[in-house]
Amino acid sequence: MSLVEDLERLEQTAHERIESATTAEQLEAARVALLGRKGQLTDMMHMMGSLSPEERPAVGKRANELRRLIEGMIERSSQSLAEVARQNLISREAVDISLPGVRPVIGHQHLISSILEEIEDIFCGMGYTVEYGRHVETTYYNFTALNAPEDHPSRSARDTFYVVDNAVGTADHAEAHARGESDILLRTQTSGQQVHALENEKPPIYMISPGTVYRPDTPDACHLPQFNQVEGLVVDEGITFGDLKGTLDTFIRAMFGEDRKTRYRPHFFPFTEPSCEVDVSCNVCHGKGCSFCKHSGWIEILGCGMVDPNVLEMSGVDSEKYTGFAFGIGAERVAALRYDLPDLRALMTGDMRFLAQF
Repeated sequence: MSLVEDLERLEQTAHERIESATTAEQLEAARVALLGRKGQLTDMMHMMGSLSPEERPAVGKRANELRRLIEGMIERSSQSLAEVARQNLISREAVDISLPGVRPVIGHQHLISSILEEIEDIFCGMGYTVEYGRHVETTYYNFTALNAPEDHPSRSARDTFYVVDNAVGTADHAEAHARGESDILLRTQTSGQQVHALENEKPPIYMISPGTVYRPDTPDACHLPQFNQVEGLVVDEGITFGDLKGTLDTFIRAMFGEDRKTRYRPHFFPFTEPSCEVDVSCNVCHGKGCSFCKHSGWIEILGCGMVDPNVLEMSGVDSEKYTGFAFGIGAERVAALRYDLPDLRALMTGDMRFLAQF
């Protein structure tokens, strides 16, 4: 019965090999060596054909018992190794909950978003509605309907981002515009929404249109190629320049303080007549004159005027019955004047050290 003796020796070998395995890889190697297709127990069972019929049942029974024994030993050892690995992982990644945690950095609203909301609140308090227009406009709503002639400098491709049709390819924007192939543009002002309001609503109209506008300016301390503007429009019966002045004085004092003074200077805008620019007294020198206000005591804040009758008529509004005024405010300029910002580019960097001040 030498095969039975071999099975007894294999059992002892299995105990030693399985118990000495300290990793899952070593345990798997032991399983293959013992129970694999070319393993020791498999080889012994292939030898049963050489036994006599009387010996085979006893040897076969012992071989099957040994197989079950080895499989059970491997299963228990595998579970033990997995538990050791889990405990080691817990030990390595243990967190001392008594230690103070890392406080996350919480962001907050951007300064320009805050300024825009405050402007909206001021005008909504005066009974205005807020209307948001489209960022891509046609030359009609951006220029023509606002009384800007074809040769007005603002319509030049140097001052406007025109959207060239695919058929034009890489042709120069100015040439495409001259051929009439490029009358779609990124709006240079939110005034186009005023025209939409005049066409779609009946007076009285009291509205502001805040939003982003685009101009091909080189970024510097006072200019940005993308900035935010708030345009306002009032159309009603009996509206006068006095209404315009009273409205803007109220806004400026609400935004900058009750002690701020205003000054209205004649100017020209194609869509308003008469037109003017509005200055606010310098908050640094309080009107006495300093380097911030170029020693004038005043800082330009916005442009405004009475709506040109041509603008009303082009939108189907009776200029004999209705009058109105319009104004445009730059949100970045308001922020710069309110917080004495020396460079508008600081608003676009996303530097939390700068933005967290406000």
